[in-house]
Amino acid sequence: MELTVVAHKSIKEVPCLHGFQMDLASASGYCSPVKSRVFQLNCSIDCNFKTHSYLQWKEDIVSRRNAFLLRCVDQQRSACIDRVNVEDQAWSSGRHAFGVEKELREQMYSRKYSDSSNFSLDGSFVGNDEESNNEILQNLCSNGKLVNASRLIDVMARRNQIPHFPSCINLIRGLIKLDRTEKATRFLKIMVMSGGIPDIITYNMLVGALCKKGQLKTAIELLDEMSLSGCPPDVITYNTILRCMFEHGGFDQAIGFWKDQLRKGCPPYLITYTVLIELVCKHCGTVRAMEVLEDMAIEGCNPDIVTYNSLVNYTCKRGKYEDSALIIYNLLSHGMEPNTVTYNTLLHSLSTHGYWDKVDEILLIMNTTSQPPTVVTYNILINGLCKNGLLDRAISFLDQMVSSNCLPDIITYNTLLGALCREGMVDEALCVLHSLNDTRCSPGLITYNTVIDGLAKKGCMEKAMGLYGEMIERRVTPDEITHRTLFWGLFRVDLVEDALVILKEMNKRNQKIRYSAFRFVIHGLCKNKKVDIAIQVLEMMVSSQCKPDEEIYSAIIKGVDDAGMAEEAHRLHQKLIELKVLKEETVPR
Repeated sequence: MELTVVAHKSIKEVPCLHGFQMDLASASGYCSPVKSRVFQLNCSIDCNFKTHSYLQWKEDIVSRRNAFLLRCVDQQRSACIDRVNVEDQAWSSGRHAFGVEKELREQMYSRKYSDSSNFSLDGSFVGNDEESNNEILQNLCSNGKLVNASRLIDVMARRNQIPHFPSCINLIRGLIKLDRTEKATRFLKIMVMSGGIPDIITYNMLVGALCKKGQLKTAIELLDEMSLSGCPPDVITYNTILRCMFEHGGFDQAIGFWKDQLRKGCPPYLITYTVLIELVCKHCGTVRAMEVLEDMAIEGCNPDIVTYNSLVNYTCKRGKYEDSALIIYNLLSHGMEPNTVTYNTLLHSLSTHGYWDKVDEILLIMNTTSQPPTVVTYNILINGLCKNGLLDRAISFLDQMVSSNCLPDIITYNTLLGALCREGMVDEALCVLHSLNDTRCSPGLITYNTVIDGLAKKGCMEKAMGLYGEMIERRVTPDEITHRTLFWGLFRVDLVEDALVILKEMNKRNQKIRYSAFRFVIHGLCKNKKVDIAIQVLEMMVSSQCKPDEEIYSAIIKGVDDAGMAEEAHRLHQKLIELKVLKEETVPR
């Protein structure tokens, strides 16, 4: 339906009642019938003048609509409206004007809440109140329309409207993920100026993004503004900025920055302090790190054993044992003592590099202090000895553990069992495994897998299968590693029947069976002329959603043929070709 309104000698088409049109002369004071013309149906507003803005057009239409109402009521006459291809009907001007007004109102409402992707001008939001704009903002943010949401917040800021804060948070985070840090920073400031308080996650995301782009100055300014906004920086904020400073070579800048923060009342975060000392040690050396450590103590930021252990760990990993000694000396000078973590860190590094004389010295020190070796200490040493092939000394450490009332745990035994199996001492490994039944350390999945792997590599599959049965009896569920190890060992010695037992057990437990296992069992059964059992395995394979290929079908056909049933083998071959399982040129070998 279309309505034609004549004003200032220009035509405006306003969507209205279908099939009706009206001619309004701006100079006339009455309603007159006009000749009906055929209009194409459309729902757009076509405005022919270019100098008027959307708002001017809207105001002009409303004013002329009101003038039309007054004139028609004053004349107390009916507007004559021509319907296209329909008989003329008389409508009262009051009812018709009300219809036009309602239609225009609905048009403006639908335009205001139309698809946000069609908004191309800020004017689409200017006419809305704060509540309406916030509804649109929430809709835009929930649908990921960040560009239009950004434009809307700009409009709201100019009109002194307070944006919906959770939507602002979503917008800021979205812009950060799109690497639009400048816009994200600007909208965060708008949010703060509007009375909103961004959360620490949003702040840290923005600080991290700014540091990643090398905008360290902006990141520091943002950090300074955080406390004023009601969300003070946390450990992550400070750590991010300190790391960024060191990445850009600002070593002294980072040290001075942390001192300034402490003087401003920042809590002496131990984690941040430790990160700073680690970075100084990494980039400037251990001596400089000790100097900074002393300076920070004056500022009220005192190190603890965690800080020292972190430095010991860093220097030990790089084999700088002289630096480690310097750190421990500094630790002792502050009236502190190394703890078990300190000693274990040193022992791990020394045993890895094979410095066994130094290991003995540290063990002697530990035994004379309040920090005797623990089960973790012995596990570190036994693991290092086993990796270096010093199995005899590892066993002697095990005896030393027991004699010092430090009971071994399952990690201790698994380490020894792995070393025994690598050395081919599978019988000794079995003895150790069975001895665990009388201790508090019950063998677990890793324990069984370790010994089964050693037995399979030695070809002792009968013992491996016995251990497999023992696992099931003790309700230790075998995993894929167990079965893969067993199948590999059984393939080597051609024990098809045992592999079939494992297949059935796996199928019973609804465990995944690999194609290679099915192929081995089917080939072995067909080779031994046990075609009926091979077909059962094939059915199991299909039910397990493991698709057989030409190789498996050809093996079964050949097995049938070798069993003296050549005619049956030929019929089976032709049937599989008809089912397009096999190609015609496929000939069973």
